[in-house]
Amino acid sequence: MRRKTKAGIQIALAAMLVVITACSNTAKEEAKPAAPKQEAGNAASADPFGKYDKPLTVNIGKEVDPTDKTLPTGDTPESNQYTKYVKENLNIDSKMTWQAAKGKDYDQKVNLSIASNDLPDTMIVNDTQLRQMVKAGQIADLTEVYNKFASPTMKSIIDTTKGQAMKAVTFNGKMMAIPNVTAEADMVHMMWIRKDWLDKLGLEVPKTLDDLEKVAKAFVEKDPDGNGKADTIGITGPQLGGLINANFITPNNNNYGFDPIFSAFHSYPGFWVKGADGKAIYGSIQPETKQALAKLSELYAKGLIDKEMGVRKDASELIKSGKSGIWFGMWWGGYGPLGDAIKNDPKANWQAYAVPLDAKGEFTPHMGTPSNRFVVVRKGYEHPEAVFKILNLLLRDESKLDVKVSLDNYPLRLVYAPMDEMDVTYKMLKEVLAGTKKPEELDLPGYKLLKADAQNVKKVKLEPYDKVDVQYWNPTADMGVWKRMYSTFVGMAPLQQPFKKTYSLTYSQTKTMEGKWATLDKMEKETFLKIIMGAAPIDTFDQFVQDWKKQGGDQITAEVEEGSK
Repeated sequence: MRRKTKAGIQIALAAMLVVITACSNTAKEEAKPAAPKQEAGNAASADPFGKYDKPLTVNIGKEVDPTDKTLPTGDTPESNQYTKYVKENLNIDSKMTWQAAKGKDYDQKVNLSIASNDLPDTMIVNDTQLRQMVKAGQIADLTEVYNKFASPTMKSIIDTTKGQAMKAVTFNGKMMAIPNVTAEADMVHMMWIRKDWLDKLGLEVPKTLDDLEKVAKAFVEKDPDGNGKADTIGITGPQLGGLINANFITPNNNNYGFDPIFSAFHSYPGFWVKGADGKAIYGSIQPETKQALAKLSELYAKGLIDKEMGVRKDASELIKSGKSGIWFGMWWGGYGPLGDAIKNDPKANWQAYAVPLDAKGEFTPHMGTPSNRFVVVRKGYEHPEAVFKILNLLLRDESKLDVKVSLDNYPLRLVYAPMDEMDVTYKMLKEVLAGTKKPEELDLPGYKLLKADAQNVKKVKLEPYDKVDVQYWNPTADMGVWKRMYSTFVGMAPLQQPFKKTYSLTYSQTKTMEGKWATLDKMEKETFLKIIMGAAPIDTFDQFVQDWKKQGGDQITAEVEEGSK
């Protein structure tokens, strides 16, 4: 058994390390020459939604979800309702130059494309990859194209970030990529828990870390699913290739990590924050992080965290199959595993809470950045405006599309949302249910789904409208609507109360990081995983801190400090 556990840890270590070898190389070659011109006369209409008079092809490097089961039989990521919608409305054929599974596989494929200077016409990249491509001269200056072809709605949403989005893509005064904009709610990690299990065992919603441990122990030992077997799991952990915690490069949407547990200790691993003296410090090397790792190691050793964390291929299966009682993630849980969880067990009452709290009783999450995903266009591609038109179309028409098929199958999808989108949606829909607002009053620019939400909410929400437990919903009426409405009313409710927000001092890499961050990041992930899974003692953390500082960490910290002034 011990041999098997060690092997599992080794597999987990290998799987969870970010594939960054290729990322550390910068392309030496000159940018590829322009692709052959499209047919003569296929000029771009100045209309941001204008249709081409002749078919136009855009070759895309595509991130796909191998677990997605929403595509109808016969449809593919390259040929589905969304690609056909783009073709019908814009006369653009979106071709997948290559596809890769979302997460580490996609990042690796992008990195290889950059290193080999073999780029599709367009693809989505992260901040590190964007900076490498700018440095290598591989991507197009989009300044003029943005001014002419970005839709008014896209521009207005980007403007809600008060310059943050444009700052992330501007190099030497040139706009080198199209930034996404995510709602602030996408930055906050919270706890989802089986409230029906709590009720069955006579337990209260855990608020503190001690409460969380007691509840997780009961979920493991007291047969909350009532099948007479010891087969339930307290807390779900990160899956194969997942992250133990979000970080300054990927700060948002880290489902199944342990971010709220770290935050309860005022630990912010992966983020750059101000120390007691007001200077920049790296959260991963602070004493509070050692305390959080010690607690996670204790929970794991007691069997309260999934023993297969880091090895399990799909953490969501634990939620869908009704085997886990707690996971940490985002407000949009209904879009995630909860649809299948409810189908499999209509009484699975998953509820969201802003916990665990710190020693003072406060919820203290780390926050992200509104823009950390970017669309780039290959330098020399003749029709960069086509990329804007594809993005404009989804932004305008998302409410008209059948989102029962995952939007990840759209040819080129960036999330665009005003920073307060979900807070406004939550409050306005409460008014619709109370009868103080009518759907026709909610056609607000930028809030692209609000009017449709208001028209649809009563399809799935049962009376009394102020109660959101699972029995007060009708998911069978329209599962697509239910996913969004359940996420909104259950997932957003915890965020309506004040909480203490901690932002990173930077969400971009510094000069020294370009050469040294891959090694430091690998060392960190490896050390943390070993400590949590019991493969290394907690005092290993102290050596990690010394090594991190010596191998470039102190120099990087000085650069972050200088950049934050």
